[in-house]
Amino acid sequence: MKAISQDALGGPDVLKLVELDRPEPGPTEVLVRVRAAGLNPTDWKTRATGGLLGTPPPFVLGWELSGEVVASGVGQVLHKPGDEVFGLLRYPQGHGAFAEYVTAPSRHFVRKPAGLDHVQAAGIPLAALTAWQALVDVAGVREGHRVLVHAAAGGVGHLAVQIAKARGAHVIGTASAAKHAFLRDLGADELVDYRAHDFAEVVRDVDVVLESVGGDYGPRSLRTLRPGGTMISLALSRMEPGLHERAAGLGIRSEAMLVEPDHAALRAIAALAAAGRLRVSVAAVLPLEEAAKAHEMGETGRTTGKIVLTVGD
Repeated sequence: MKAISQDALGGPDVLKLVELDRPEPGPTEVLVRVRAAGLNPTDWKTRATGGLLGTPPPFVLGWELSGEVVASGVGQVLHKPGDEVFGLLRYPQGHGAFAEYVTAPSRHFVRKPAGLDHVQAAGIPLAALTAWQALVDVAGVREGHRVLVHAAAGGVGHLAVQIAKARGAHVIGTASAAKHAFLRDLGADELVDYRAHDFAEVVRDVDVVLESVGGDYGPRSLRTLRPGGTMISLALSRMEPGLHERAAGLGIRSEAMLVEPDHAALRAIAALAAAGRLRVSVAAVLPLEEAAKAHEMGETGRTTGKIVLTVGD
């Protein structure tokens, strides 16, 4: 099979199109023919540094994908050959979606909604599960909550806005002014141009903060939260030391989380997408062979929504 691999850590130029053996599904696993794979910041960070686990090359990147089931391992009964599915590989250990085929446990995938094409579906799993697990599982967002989403126009952010709205929350987002119309269309109630205003001076009494930037965004976000509120940090490597202790002193819950495959949550996300209540914004679509170009685009930090690679015809 064709795949994008790398023999060294470094810039986008280390990514090469190679031929690898097609994997075989193990017990309770499925073999999926990849039709599209989404990109996330963790892809270019892992390419450059080896990621959270310091993984040495060679490896194939990519954690989220959409495609068709072509074979099953022993004991797998959830999906049948020909089923169109989308899902998240185990994070951070299970990358490998930038290839024509991938294997993973069957419950890492759910049926792709008929109203979504593979490109749209591939841009959902990692980002939407991150938002769902943070907002729903950790923070328990519900009707009447005030939720602040940082980097609201990004891959995780724009889906978090929609998930929070679907839960009945009042959503405040930080983003550049040029992206405010896009976010209003997704349902954001208030927007702060972080280039023109310090969000910590204009946002108050929020129940939940989804913080994906790192650095001083964590400490500054504490000023926006009411006592008893919750802040979930996603940028683990960029968190300021002592943030949890500082939050505790203010009566605020502070958590740092990584996404993980979650069959039940992904089914709930698929239901929202099928009902038209969750849509992914696809900033660019490139063929697998242009993975390096996709990485270059992503690393600018200026894309709105997701970049997706198509695989095969």
